[in-house]
This record gives sequence, structure tokens and C-alpha cells, in this order.
Amino acid sequence: MLEIVSETVGLFAENSYFLIDPATQEAIAIDPGDEAPRLLALIKERGWNITHILNTHAHIDHVGAVVAVQEATGAPFYLHEQEVPLLDNLGMQAALFGLQPPPVPTVDVFLRAGDVFSCGKSDVQIAVFDTPGHSPGSVSFRVGDDLIVGDTLFAGSIGRTDLPGGDHPMLLNSIREALLCYPDETRVHPGHGPSTSIGQEKRTNPFLVKGLR
Repeated sequence: MLEIVSETVGLFAENSYFLIDPATQEAIAIDPGDEAPRLLALIKERGWNITHILNTHAHIDHVGAVVAVQEATGAPFYLHEQEVPLLDNLGMQAALFGLQPPPVPTVDVFLRAGDVFSCGKSDVQIAVFDTPGHSPGSVSFRVGDDLIVGDTLFAGSIGRTDLPGGDHPMLLNSIREALLCYPDETRVHPGHGPSTSIGQEKRTNPFLVKGLR
């Protein structure tokens, strides 16, 4: 069993996630987006040993604390190759919102659909699958009976596609083909806002309900 801990950080209220094996305190960081001192204090306080940094995508609000976590823990940073142009243009992203750009992290390993990670001694696997649309190389992670989906799907909404690299039809296709195929009880942990479930979004999400009827 893996514990999923969410910490909401930054001006964009981004959800940074940690997957923890309680037996060993080994942990995986997902989308450490901002407020690096607070995230590092949490890691130290809980005694977690961060073994990997996995990112769903490379928008500024999801990568702002990656370098700090890399440097503090020595954990490698994983990102889809198609996200590299966004990562290399963090300065431009920052300018769009009138922000100071964070340091640009170095990608240690490119994520690919079908990659599988483990954490500590837990037998729960973390599986990578493609969910492009919000950005070209957006991915999601299946963690047992839970999904961590970045900015692909939200409670009652979907990811924006008006930023560089966004593609609205592709996003809707990713949601329908890659997410809604999971059982209704599957928990969905988005990049912003509260967690939800596949069934809840099928029934009530205004961007999806019309197309499912």
C-alpha cells in the first residue's frame, strides 16, 4: 500500500503529490510546483527518502520547485520528451504571468508510456500513460486504484488548452480514451482543486456529460 499526500502550493494553488511507502519511508515526488522551502520542510519533517521526481508536464506552476528537490535529495527528474520545449521556455512562461522564472531543471530520464515505477517495498506499481492535450507531452500516473492526472481533468472541469502546445480536441480524446475507461470508483487526483472520481466526472462534468449521452 502507498500513501498519497497532497500539498497545495503557490499562486496557482497547484497540488504537489508524494507517494510514500510507510514501511520504508521511501517516497516519490510528483509535480513539485512551488514553495520549495515548504516542500523540503515537509520531506524532512516526515523523514521521507525521495527516490524519484516524476512530472505530469512542464508548466511553470508544476516545475517551480523541481531544482530545489533535486539538489536536496539527489533524486532524478523524469519528464516526457515532448515537454522539453516548455521546460526550456520557463522564462517565457513566467513573463506571461508577470512572474520571476524559476531555475530550469535538468531532465535525467525521459518518461514514456508504459514505464512502471515502484516505491520502497510496496507492491503497488506506478504506471505511466500518455494524456496529451493540455500540453504536448502531458502524462498521467496510475497508482493502484488511483490516478494522478496533472491538468488533464479536474473536478467539474478540464485542463485549459489556450497556452502554447494546447490542443482541445486532443485533450477531450485523452480524457475519454485514457481516463474514462477506468472504473467509476477510481479516484482522480488533479493538478489543482479537490480530488474526484471517474464516475463523478462521467455524471456531472459539463465538458464530458453531453458527449457521453
